[in-house]
Amino acid sequence: MSVLSDEDVKARLAELGEGWEKYGNSLRREFKFDDFSGAVEFVNRLTPTANELNHHPDVFLSSGVARVSLISHSEHGITEKDFELAKKLDELA
Repeated sequence: MSVLSDEDVKARLAELGEGWEKYGNSLRREFKFDDFSGAVEFVNRLTPTANELNHHPDVFLSSGVARVSLISHSEHGITEKDFELAKKLDELA
């Protein structure tokens, strides 16, 4: 799987839900919840999907926030696999 160009990433970002951005060599979004438990529950819901795709995000948890970063570590950048998972996370949120 090859790394997408900056132009391709910009075009594909328009297809995702609100809040996704290119951050360095990754895609990033903050999902907001009422409290810490809501953020943890979201991470628990995303786990089976990430395992199914064999593509695991970097996640930062805070009070009411789950910040997700997607990067294809083996490719050192953003690939179609990152956008596939991003779409699924939007559906879970």
